[in-house]
Amino acid sequence: PAVRRFLDFLGDKLRVDDPTPTGVPGFVREVARSATSILIQGESGVGTDVLAETLHTLSGRTGELARINCAALAEPLIESELFGYEKGAFTGAVTSKVGLLVSVQGGTVFLDEIGELSLGTQAKLLRAIESREILRLGSTKPILIDVRFVAATNRDLPQEVAAKRFRQDLYFRLDGITLVIPPLRERRDRIPALALRFFEAANKTAARLSPAVFEALHAHDWPGNVRELKAVVERGLLLARGGELGPQHLAFSPRVD
Repeated sequence: PAVRRFLDFLGDKLRVDDPTPTGVPGFVREVARSATSILIQGESGVGTDVLAETLHTLSGRTGELARINCAALAEPLIESELFGYEKGAFTGAVTSKVGLLVSVQGGTVFLDEIGELSLGTQAKLLRAIESREILRLGSTKPILIDVRFVAATNRDLPQEVAAKRFRQDLYFRLDGITLVIPPLRERRDRIPALALRFFEAANKTAARLSPAVFEALHAHDWPGNVRELKAVVERGLLLARGGELGPQHLAFSPRVD
C-alpha cells in the first residue's frame, strides 16, 4: 500500500535524474531488488543503458546482464538471439544455438528499443514473460527460464498500442514499473559533473579545463543528450591539442529537426 501511494503521487512514473548506482532514488533500489519487470523511457542518448546496468547491479541477481538492441538486428536474428534454435532447424543451422534468455539464467535481460520489435516477435516474447519458458526453433521441449526483464524505448508505447503497432498485453507485462530519464536539457545541473567525468576519462595529455567551458555547455540544448555531451568533450580535447580546453574548442553538432 505504501508503494502504491508513492507511485500514485508520481503518476505511476518515477523520474530518475542520475541513473548511476549512487544517484538513483532509494525507491529505485527497492524496485531493483524485486522481480518486477521495468520499463525505462527516455530520449535517445539519455542513459537508459546506464540505468539498466544500475538496476542489474543493485538487483543482487547472480546471473549476468545481457543486452540486445532490438533496432539493430534484422527480425530473424532477434528471434534466434532471444530464443535460440536446434541443429537442423533451418538451412544453415549446422549447430544448436543457446538463446539469450537461457544463457543468462539468474540474470537480467535488457531489451533496448523494445518499440522496434515486430508484432510476431512481441507475441513470442509475451509468452516467455508470462510462462517463464521458451521454445527454441526446431524443438518441441520448452525450457524454463529465470531472468529479469528490463526494457527501454524512446517511443510513446501507449500511443503505439493505440496505433496497433505494439501489443497491449506485452506493454502491461513490461510496465511493472516505469522509470523516466528526462532529457539533459531538463537536467542542466548534471552537466558539470558529467562533463568533468568525460574530460578526466579522455584526457591523456594533462590538458586543463577552462571554467568558461561550463557556461557554454550549460547554454546548449543538447538534442543528443548525454551521448552528445560526451562526444563534444572528447572532440574538444582533440581540438585543444593538450592545451587548455576552452569554449572555442566546443564544436556542437547542428540540430536536426
